[in-house]
Amino acid sequence: LHARYVLNLLHETRKHLKQLPNISHVSTCYSEEVTVCGDLHGQLDDLFLIFYKNGLPSPSKSYVFNGDFVDRGKQSLEILIVLFTFLLIYPKEVHLNRGNHEDHMVNLRYGFTKEVMQKYKVHGKKILKMIQNVF
Repeated sequence: LHARYVLNLLHETRKHLKQLPNISHVSTCYSEEVTVCGDLHGQLDDLFLIFYKNGLPSPSKSYVFNGDFVDRGKQSLEILIVLFTFLLIYPKEVHLNRGNHEDHMVNLRYGFTKEVMQKYKVHGKKILKMIQNVF
């Protein structure tokens, strides 16, 4: 995805998240299902498998993602793009909780910073700064 679109997505995601409270309450009932996921760690295939088995987020399919979206795997940035896009499309059905890997120092140590810089050589620093702002 072109850097301009990534930065636009990050800007819109940050704007949306700033409007939300620090704690999200997700209620369920017998007729509604909520899928809770955690620790994707840059494994895009795992996210696709979850969507394949449980369905894509939609007004009738809620998801809670419990952090650790990035680091270790090779497609952390792609996971953020997918999750942030679904968050903006379905803001009442997609919930993102920050994990300990959504931290600048952890990203330096476990590979996310390097991934972004390799994928976006010219705009990498700007994208990383915006991602840290979103985190």
